[in-house]
Amino acid sequence: MLALDNLSFAFNGRAILNKVSFRLASGEMAALLGVNGSGKSTLLKTINGILKPKEGAVLVEGVALHGLSGREIAKRIGYMPQKSSGTACTVFDAVLLGRKPHFDRSVTPHDLAAVERVLKRLGLEKLALRETAELSGGELQKVVIARALVQEPKVLLLDEPVNHLDIRNQLETMSILREITREMNLLTITVLHDLTIALRYVDRFVLLKDGALHACGDRRVMTPEAIREVFGMHAVIREIDGIPVVLPLGSATC
Repeated sequence: MLALDNLSFAFNGRAILNKVSFRLASGEMAALLGVNGSGKSTLLKTINGILKPKEGAVLVEGVALHGLSGREIAKRIGYMPQKSSGTACTVFDAVLLGRKPHFDRSVTPHDLAAVERVLKRLGLEKLALRETAELSGGELQKVVIARALVQEPKVLLLDEPVNHLDIRNQLETMSILREITREMNLLTITVLHDLTIALRYVDRFVLLKDGALHACGDRRVMTPEAIREVFGMHAVIREIDGIPVVLPLGSATC
């Protein structure tokens, strides 16, 4: 589904991403993990074409994204940025904007039905006519996720999708995202900071360290050794009622 081949990016001569290569399949959720400044958000923006790579390629279903128009990329990739703000429009209209890559001359019944379907799936239907500027941070976060989903993309990129949500909504949103990923046969890549939530919900783990790929794979790559090397932190992984839990023990420099 998605292949990165030696993807590199530099800003003002400073390397941010260094020859990152990996492959991920449809129907999977992947967590992009690493400390602040490791290149996670930059990697999402480079995959999405917001940033132009210094070298390397991004392919979706074998099609190289370099050279495609923004509209054609948006048909393949949905993106939720780390920070979003409400505007002077309703929730329904904000989500409908996600259909823009598919618009021909006007909004179609299919576009409206797609918005209604996604709003219901994320439990936002009661907020459809509310102004987005009136929403809480958590509600707005769900609206931005909905806007990315309604694009009907092949790949869904989410930059910290649950960071403004309370614990109940974090678990609910991650569960819905996992279900939607499988129902729609998407590839979902999400930046997360909570390693326990990552272990609980995702299938693949992409670990970045200093802009380079440290590891990519299934749960077997998430070891105490990998956590120490990537996060500089001693930790143990235990299961409680079948749920994996990461317990930090302290800095690896101590």
